[in-house]
Amino acid sequence: MINKRKKILIIGGSGFIGKYLFSKLSKKNNVFILDIKASNSKNQFKADIRKKIHNLNNLKKIDLIINLAAIHKEPGHKDHEYFETNIKGAKNTCEFAERINCKNIIFTSSIAPYGIEDRLKHEKTKPKPVTPYGSSKLIAEKIHLDWQKKKRDKRILTIVRPGIVFGKWEKANMFRLVKLVRKRLFFYMGNKDTAKASIYVKELVDQIIWVNERQIKNKFKKSILFNATMWPNPTIQDYVKTICKISNITNLVPSLPHSILLFLSHILEFFSNIIGKNNLFSPIRLKKLVRSNLIKPSFLIKHKYNFKYTLESSFKDWKKEDKIAWGD
Repeated sequence: MINKRKKILIIGGSGFIGKYLFSKLSKKNNVFILDIKASNSKNQFKADIRKKIHNLNNLKKIDLIINLAAIHKEPGHKDHEYFETNIKGAKNTCEFAERINCKNIIFTSSIAPYGIEDRLKHEKTKPKPVTPYGSSKLIAEKIHLDWQKKKRDKRILTIVRPGIVFGKWEKANMFRLVKLVRKRLFFYMGNKDTAKASIYVKELVDQIIWVNERQIKNKFKKSILFNATMWPNPTIQDYVKTICKISNITNLVPSLPHSILLFLSHILEFFSNIIGKNNLFSPIRLKKLVRSNLIKPSFLIKHKYNFKYTLESSFKDWKKEDKIAWGD
């Protein structure tokens, strides 16, 4: 069980989610990190997940492998990079687990395999990925599922599909939103009512552990795939109003037509490609801003998981810990 002292390996553990998992699990377990950015300290191993994982000192017997390693930023990478890292990483993780006879794997996937249809999705919705990232994650899920099926009565597999994960050390979309709103630089782009499925990182970590522990205790099936999101999914306006409320600032946010901004973004993209610079206002990003990600965590709701954080309480907790995101 996770709540007894076991050996746990977090692959990709130097990242945002890995830091929280390490902090939580290391209180009762011996936790090790394998990451391309690891420090080579006594509990960290530096390795490239795209290559075969060789036998590691002190890790010939591991009770649980948590595979977080992935390339995920979109846009930001060439198509082949998503497949090389995410698929090879899944294969090498499962091969390593097989070799050392580890019977328990947690894999963090994504909601990207669901595709971009603007309708409600749940765990039984047929995946329709439209990006290299989404496709690579779906294939990686299949690789882990094949590993579990080889010994389906003995091996445990937890696959989690999180929405936008936010919290301290996150430097992506939610971090930028908080900074822009607090600096009064944010404006709506035709996306006030656009829903965005998200999850606070502490809630995500609790959900992952909660599901996996119940699998170990035979309360759940040996192989589980679940969505990790707040419910109902907040809209962009919900996020902005909550940030303003917590920050004690007036909620006077202007709006600009999305069509005009999209036209301007294509112009910026053209010149960015000429000078070889990344366009922060790329058409891809702008199109994602007005597209709802309606993801229901049906498995957690059905099994009466006790959600600990609302949007407001998660932002308040994040604010206490992160002066970089929430500082003036």
